[in-house]
Amino acid sequence: MKIIKNTLTLCAVLAFVFSLSASADAQKRRTTKKRAANNAARANVNATPAANAAKTAEIKDGARKVSDQLKNVTKFTYLLGGIAGGIEQIDKESKTKKLSQSALSLNDENKKKVIRSIRDLRAGLAALEAEFTTKNSLRLYNFQIQGVTDMSGRAEDLALSGQFTESGKMLLAVVEKLSDTLVSLP
Repeated sequence: MKIIKNTLTLCAVLAFVFSLSASADAQKRRTTKKRAANNAARANVNATPAANAAKTAEIKDGARKVSDQLKNVTKFTYLLGGIAGGIEQIDKESKTKKLSQSALSLNDENKKKVIRSIRDLRAGLAALEAEFTTKNSLRLYNFQIQGVTDMSGRAEDLALSGQFTESGKMLLAVVEKLSDTLVSLP
């Protein structure tokens, strides 16, 4: 008798919990990428041929700029792979061994150059992200590129803390995001 009562209580509690989750799902506003794409398609149908040509040109220009930034970050990440290991190795050796002052100053100069280069990359990525935010024809693709400036900022922070290899890994995530953006553009 006690088992049946506990089972009924458990069933009642589960039914209550499931009804709460069902009502919560019913109250959510559902927006999908498909609806946004349909709205964009309707806007393109109603636009004049000249407006469509201008939008197409802006999207093509945006794709070219994404491609340029993708090349810049990829080349830098490739070069950083070789440099980062050397910088971090010299930092380790400087703690355990006596190194010449010229080797240490050269290492410090290399660190500054890497950090300056990451800042330059970040500035280019910020300009690109801002363009996708402000231009109407590129706003549909903004969700793909959103966050690359923050990611490059984290890469800079990692480099400033002496973690150049980890900084390169963060830049690889930027490369992935830029690649995904490029694929999403028509």
